[in-house]
Amino acid sequence: MNQISPLAFVHPEAKLGDNNVIGPFCYIDKNTVIGDNNVMQNSVTINYGARIGSNNEFFPGASLSTKPQDLKFKGEDTICQIGNNNSIRENVTISRGTASKGTTIVGDNNLLMENMHVAHDCVIGNGCIIGNSTKFAGEVEVDDFAIISATCLFHQFCRVGSYIMFQGGTRTSQDIPPYVIAGKEPVRYAGINIIGLRRRGFSNEKIELIHEAYRLLYSKGVLKEGIEEIRKNLPECEEISNIIRFVENSKRGIIR
Repeated sequence: MNQISPLAFVHPEAKLGDNNVIGPFCYIDKNTVIGDNNVMQNSVTINYGARIGSNNEFFPGASLSTKPQDLKFKGEDTICQIGNNNSIRENVTISRGTASKGTTIVGDNNLLMENMHVAHDCVIGNGCIIGNSTKFAGEVEVDDFAIISATCLFHQFCRVGSYIMFQGGTRTSQDIPPYVIAGKEPVRYAGINIIGLRRRGFSNEKIELIHEAYRLLYSKGVLKEGIEEIRKNLPECEEISNIIRFVENSKRGIIR
């Protein structure tokens, strides 16, 4: 049975699972689907088009599936998809998609800290930690287990690789490749995320292999030549393949 405060509004067309807690002054619009065991503290807004999984906690002032802040948006029937086991803190805003992709996605087991913004058509992976007041412009992609500090700014269409650490107060208009630390002004490569990788169970051998891959990649003035050096000198493995694939598929170019 759901626990719905008498001071909350739940549209009669909203679809709720079981055992949800909906606090006072929450607003749940029509065309919303909510799973089981979610907790919505006071003053949470679930707008049109939200698709929410189970076991999430939403803190006061969070607003999900908001109308995109995009002048090209003409009222298309789009959605905002939130997975399971997320902690979405105070005043977080997540826009729904536009005609470009149709969906904004936040995966599972993420911590989105207070006052951060996820714009239209973004894709956030799993196990990410995103700091206070960080802002993602439209169509940013963040891969699994990224750690992004507070007050960071990401240009539209940027991609952030898995297992990275991004320094607080940093802004970027380029892609951040996997396994690295990025920071300073202007943003640049600052080494391998050694502590983060160890915490995630990477062996010293794998970490050294990743470090050598980036040494070779950045040793050449042209990234294509660096990739050729990696292929020639390092054994094939999942981590090396991830680095090569990320760099080759980067549309905005990677940080140097």
